[in-house]
Amino acid sequence: MTNNVTAVAPAPSSDAMAHFEQTFRFETDCWDVHDALSSGQSGFVLLDVRSPELYRRAHVPGALSLPHGKITAGKMAQWPLETLFVVYCAGPHCNGAARGALRLSQLHRPVKVMTGGLTGWMDEGFALREGDAP
Repeated sequence: MTNNVTAVAPAPSSDAMAHFEQTFRFETDCWDVHDALSSGQSGFVLLDVRSPELYRRAHVPGALSLPHGKITAGKMAQWPLETLFVVYCAGPHCNGAARGALRLSQLHRPVKVMTGGLTGWMDEGFALREGDAP
């Protein structure tokens, strides 16, 4: 029986393993970010790349506001070159995190996307913070 799932054969296990191993180099999830932030020694800077207004309404505690369009070499100069950045936006329906990650990588900065964004954070039941002018 053929359907849209079975019409294309799955990749060989070795190809699938390489693919899925690679994804962890580019992204992390809300649970791991929460766990790292809770430890007090996260090893990264969390950037909310949405607008300042959306950041003020609600954001992940510990995140800094830096809209993806404002990520420039000058703004990034305050951090050492090896600083890892984790970026997020509203959620899976938003490409702001990818835009921010692209800008950071163009500046030769290490970056990962927090998959799920703010929507994923809330889905996990984690608290948000309101206020804080960027």
